[in-house]
Amino acid sequence: MFEYQPQEEIIRFQEEKLREALQYLSLRSPFYRRMFRQQGVAVDNIRRIEDLRQIPFTDKKDLQRYNGDFLCVPPEKVIDYITTSGTLGDPVTFAMTDKDLDRLAYNEKISFRCIGTQPGDVVQLMTTLDKRFMAGLAYFLGLRALGAGVIRVGNGIPELQWDTIRRIRPNTIVCVPSFILHIIRYAEENGIDYRRSSVKKVVCIGENLREQDFSLNLLGRRIREKWDVALFSTYASTEMATTFAECEHGCGGHHHPDLIICELVDESGAPVQEGRPGELVVTTLGVEGMPLLRFKTGDLVSMHTAPCRCGRTSMRLSPVLGRANHLIKLKGTTLYPPALFDVLDNTPYVERYVVEVGCNDSGNDSVLVRVGLRQNAADDVVKDLKDRFRAKVRVAPDVEVCPAEEIQKINFPNMSRKPVKLVDRRKK
Repeated sequence: MFEYQPQEEIIRFQEEKLREALQYLSLRSPFYRRMFRQQGVAVDNIRRIEDLRQIPFTDKKDLQRYNGDFLCVPPEKVIDYITTSGTLGDPVTFAMTDKDLDRLAYNEKISFRCIGTQPGDVVQLMTTLDKRFMAGLAYFLGLRALGAGVIRVGNGIPELQWDTIRRIRPNTIVCVPSFILHIIRYAEENGIDYRRSSVKKVVCIGENLREQDFSLNLLGRRIREKWDVALFSTYASTEMATTFAECEHGCGGHHHPDLIICELVDESGAPVQEGRPGELVVTTLGVEGMPLLRFKTGDLVSMHTAPCRCGRTSMRLSPVLGRANHLIKLKGTTLYPPALFDVLDNTPYVERYVVEVGCNDSGNDSVLVRVGLRQNAADDVVKDLKDRFRAKVRVAPDVEVCPAEEIQKINFPNMSRKPVKLVDRRKK
């Protein structure tokens, strides 16, 4: 496996695949052919990973404005259509060929293997498998290729999740970590002895479990205090079609160098030093339908290159610090929404919440946290929550208590596949 090769071998392989990818794009991609011509890029001169800096970035706005121009194959070769959210309102469509689905299966196979999944394990998917969503399909394909059993339950419905666990006895579940707290609460309210269930491992998607030093954050600690299961974080996106998964040592998401090239850049587009946060920029390798070159993910992470105790030598990514365009400057303090989410996820009386970011009369950032409560709420919710925020992030946003049903409608609008926790009303 490439993750165990010496760094020089990894770089040599990636540079060979990069040259192949550039030739492919120059022949097949209307978008990149046009970019190369307009920007005067000679792909034959791009020989090393450092040479990628000669090429402009691609971002989500490009995908939305010129979506069809990214397709490199005729329509009859497209097997699966996937959509992801767009920055301009409408979703972005991704077209995947049979070869791309094989690549997706391979990616998840080696990612689950990194987590420690083995043939014969039984994995319950508490994730969306329809609505043009990539993740559930990817997990199914990867587990099938690995030889593990799959239970496709889908998201939500704690009663069905526990009934399935009782009947089929999976040893692993895949879900958003905040949902773990919901199924724990359901089990406690309905007399289910969840601590003695068959589940021993949880693969977490979509939300951070760890701090930047890889220790468990508030949400992760709260889960472990309730349920002694092994927790594994993963990071992925539709655009990358690649997963960064933790091993048993929990010190960052492992890079699959045969599938993707990664760069970290600052606000000016310059490379950042190791250990410093920067925006992740990716170049996909081996994608046939819609490959991407220097795509800005918008996610701020740090890169760690020291070999891991598991023996893998490939780079590791830190937990996502936040989105580059979601930076908040509140009362002189700089923070990202996940820090606020962490406090709210760890507050037992908060049932639902949404964080709304705007501008005040002075043109500075303002933050309003709207919460829906459980019955056993604190006597003075607003004061208690503000104290919790000050203890964690040093500043307190405004807090408004609303009916939980009202917040739920904001969290799950029509056609949404992911819960909406942040509403950013600032003009970009």
